[in-house]
Amino acid sequence: MRVAILAHEMFPGRAKTALGVLRYADYEAVGVLDRDNAGRRVSDFVPDVQDAPIYESMADLAAADVDALLIGIAPIGGGFDESWRDDVRTALEYGCDVISGLHYFLEDDAEFARLAAEHDCELRDVRKPPADLTVSDGVAGEVDAEIVLTVGTDCSVGKMTTTMELARAARDAGHDAVVIPTGQTGIMIEGWGNPIDRVVSDFTAGAVEEMILEKGDDHDYLFVEGQGSIVHPAYSAVTCGILHGSMADTLVLCHNAGQEAIHGYESFSLPALETYVDLYEGLAAPVADSEVVAGAINTSGLDDEEAAREAVDEYASDLGVPATDVIRFGTDAVLEEVL
Repeated sequence: MRVAILAHEMFPGRAKTALGVLRYADYEAVGVLDRDNAGRRVSDFVPDVQDAPIYESMADLAAADVDALLIGIAPIGGGFDESWRDDVRTALEYGCDVISGLHYFLEDDAEFARLAAEHDCELRDVRKPPADLTVSDGVAGEVDAEIVLTVGTDCSVGKMTTTMELARAARDAGHDAVVIPTGQTGIMIEGWGNPIDRVVSDFTAGAVEEMILEKGDDHDYLFVEGQGSIVHPAYSAVTCGILHGSMADTLVLCHNAGQEAIHGYESFSLPALETYVDLYEGLAAPVADSEVVAGAINTSGLDDEEAAREAVDEYASDLGVPATDVIRFGTDAVLEEVL
């Protein structure tokens, strides 16, 4: 599928869905929409993902062969920014499907629904959960597979990226491994999954358990995409639901190098790393003997290679377990511990 990716004014730093799709999905990116960086290319900012030109608007792709517009950003709260309406409208008028991971469902937007019907397009709201979810039975730990869950010190610290990289490395090493997608980016990449942060709170653990049971006896390793953070003032509930629903064997703690406060909630400082280890292991303990066995740290904000190495070494030392930046330095340092 040939896609345009909407990432206005957030590319690349806060466009984690766009970057995830460019790095891992099977889509062919025809272009990225970003008013601030029009005329440049993805490779000018991120060299290790699929390259594409950057355009100001969907109208600039009028002559291109585009199958779908994919919304590659998700503001806090998952709302729809009205400044995107022209791009979505234009995409539908061109006959393109629109793929969205927002909490705002495009299919419920009267104008978009009308245009989709007129131009025979599909509005795909991947954050819309199935209707038949229920509570957990507490049986995820009974599957044959080893369950690996990424957890974080905050949102947007690399949990999805770490999940994808570890699963890929495990497969490259000859292991039968699969990703369990729990958020919009993972679902867009993998083509299936449950959007846990949209599920009724009583059913979050059950929605994760359902996926574990679906894949657990057919694979050796399940890499569960984590969400949020257990200390986040807004998103801790989804984190707990995934922790208990997955009944993970091992945990990988993800962190942004140099970050000291919760993004968007800067009045809340990040606790010490040992506090996170105690919280995640302690909260999991009543249902599973989950253990933090490795760390993943995002050093993309550090230009100097030596500084990045030092940040990784310091992170590993503070955690007392092996650590790496999975993009910058690969997964070798932690894969054995995870497996």
